Amino acid sequence: MATVDLFAIGNALIDQEFKVSDEFLTEQNLQKGTMQLTDGDTQTQLYNNLKASQNYKGQASGGSAANTTVAFSALGTSAFYACRVGNDDLGKIYLDGLNEAGIKTSIKSISQGVTGTCMVLVSDDSERTMHTYLGITAELSDVQMDFEPLKTAKWLYIEGYLSTSDSARAAVKVARQIAKENGVKIALTLSDPAMVQYARTGLNELIADGVDLIFCNEQEAMMYTETDSVDAALAKLKLLSNDVVITLSAKGALVSNQEHHFQVAGRKVTAVDANGAGDAFAGAFLYGLNAGNSLETAAQLAILISSEVVSKFGPRLNVAEYANLLETFKKDCA
Repeated sequence: MATVDLFAIGNALIDQEFKVSDEFLTEQNLQKGTMQLTDGDTQTQLYNNLKASQNYKGQASGGSAANTTVAFSALGTSAFYACRVGNDDLGKIYLDGLNEAGIKTSIKSISQGVTGTCMVLVSDDSERTMHTYLGITAELSDVQMDFEPLKTAKWLYIEGYLSTSDSARAAVKVARQIAKENGVKIALTLSDPAMVQYARTGLNELIADGVDLIFCNEQEAMMYTETDSVDAALAKLKLLSNDVVITLSAKGALVSNQEHHFQVAGRKVTAVDANGAGDAFAGAFLYGLNAGNSLETAAQLAILISSEVVSKFGPRLNVAEYANLLETFKKDCA
């Protein structure tokens, strides 16, 4: 009997969101649409520049896998999040937020140090650019993880951002072994083009001998496989994963395995903030599979949830909104 349905491992970050101009991104030498790692002093300088000249939109608990876990849990299933936060106010805010969303955590996640922060810069076209100081989460290791819930979980979920950390990759190796020993399926997201560009070796280590499900967008897919088309990328990714899901922004998503290959259309919304959309897609898709839905139904639900995240500022919806969207989806499918 599973104590949780999903066991996720990822960074713990407090997001500070700003609406910014393309000119500001250029002035700050930031590559639009990617995540850049930095140190605390440099991020503080950027934060001061942002506060002085750009539009502050607020603070939110983030982290790619955490956003996915919130969506998964809020739709009506159980989840555990393994992470590392500092013994500070932001760390308490972070873990309290997960617990309030119904997600289980461990006291092992708290350690001496500074909780990580991320400047999320949203441009007029809704694209997000991230400037991240990992803080203590850069040292995430198996010491912070209670692996007991993983032994009876149905899914292990891994975020690609962990590819930059030696200790996190070692922890993922332990988690993968436990998952395989206990028949737990493994899902992974490539997370960001920057991870593919600068941390490919780390991603290879996270994927290791393969996974059951891989998420990525079309840019990440082609960059990782070193191909120039989505179809060519898909063929290579299917050598690494049983199921492959490639999100296509407004065009929807492509889902493929050895038996099925189809595209689910996107949903027309006014895009406001792309931050967290891919994370929400993964959470809803995993929920759909966990609930016994077909790949196509899971993808349709994921499109609905992720499109609503895109239409608002912030990386997540509130818990009630996920549940309401699920009820609407079920009625529409009836």
